[in-house]
Amino acid sequence: MGRHSRTGPKPAGPDIEAALANEGGGRESVPPGPGSGRRRRAADTPAGADGHTPFQQTGHVRGGHPEQREPGGGWGTGPQQTVPRRQPLVGTRPLIPEPRREFVEAFDASPAPPAPRGPAVPSARPADPYSSVGEWPEQPSRGGAAAPAPTGKGRDGKGTRGRTFTGVAAAAVTTVLAVVVAGQVAHDSGGTSAAQPTGVDRDGTDGASRSDGRPVPKAAQAKPLSYAEKMAKAYPLSPELHGSGKFEAVPGAAKAPGRGHRYRYRIDVEKGLGLDAALFARAVQETLNDDRSWAHAGAMTFERISSGDPDFVITLASPGTTGDWCRKSGLDTTEDNVSCDSAATERVMINAYRWAQGSSTFGPDELFAYRQMLINHEVGHRLGHDHVSCRTPGALAPVMQQQTKSLDIDGIKCRPNAWVHPGS
Repeated sequence: MGRHSRTGPKPAGPDIEAALANEGGGRESVPPGPGSGRRRRAADTPAGADGHTPFQQTGHVRGGHPEQREPGGGWGTGPQQTVPRRQPLVGTRPLIPEPRREFVEAFDASPAPPAPRGPAVPSARPADPYSSVGEWPEQPSRGGAAAPAPTGKGRDGKGTRGRTFTGVAAAAVTTVLAVVVAGQVAHDSGGTSAAQPTGVDRDGTDGASRSDGRPVPKAAQAKPLSYAEKMAKAYPLSPELHGSGKFEAVPGAAKAPGRGHRYRYRIDVEKGLGLDAALFARAVQETLNDDRSWAHAGAMTFERISSGDPDFVITLASPGTTGDWCRKSGLDTTEDNVSCDSAATERVMINAYRWAQGSSTFGPDELFAYRQMLINHEVGHRLGHDHVSCRTPGALAPVMQQQTKSLDIDGIKCRPNAWVHPGS
């Protein structure tokens, strides 16, 4: 709804008393009749004996346009049932509510002349009947002289000027806050445009910045394991694994280092085991040519090749594949998951499960020695040596004893041993 005004003749005499009576009785009144459309000023009505100007039934409510009556109901419904003005009604509400007295008094008075423009800030904030802010104390202008007081009486012109001053004051406060914040940001950032949290010092004196020249720690690099460490380390492999049965030779060669009869061998590793083939090849070469092994005192020497015609093939295979090849020579390795020399073939089979996990007879702390024993024992069969059992309790077991199965044979318990000539 827009703003509308009322028009009608000025009540006089008894009409005033009737209107005032209705005003005090729940603000009930009769609708005004047609009038001239002009606003009636307070100066048009003489003051009473006590200096008070009676309320005037004016025809406007702060600005707007004259009320236009149109058919259709609501505002401007056309002719309405009216009650003669000289017959006040008791208990009958008017068809159109009248404005509140304080609103009419606030806006019907003559507006004060505008204050002179200039850079000076008004000395006092006028009271605004619609403002939620309290009165501000008077302040002198920057020129030293007090700003001219608003002319007029009562609440003249305070609606418009109050809002204007409120806007000016808000703009001034916003400007001051913007300057303070900008200065704080400029100080904290050291002249850069990046905003930083207030109260955090980033001048580099607290040592909390990565850009203050501190060395950045390098990522720790794992030290590669030595040969001995790799040989002492267990590797995961299932005792029930049955591999592809396909082999590939470990590339490269290793010359025979010693004297005596030279044996040439090749190393095959079953595909898909996931074990270190180069480590296995090195272990075979160093173990067989150790003076504590079959090469003792220059009796023989061993050379590894990857092509050509070897004397035998040392093969690292899964438990299932090892069983297949040992079965070709009439040997059953599945019961204890052991290795064998498949004499009917060219292959000396090393069970990959035992190579990876060892045995309980040596334990986890002697995995290196167990792997050396495993090589010496199975190659010993290829060289023509049979199984031998320990005869002295507490002595080192012979290298050709089945040490993977047990160190206690016929009630004689011996100690684990990896070498053909352990005392050398």
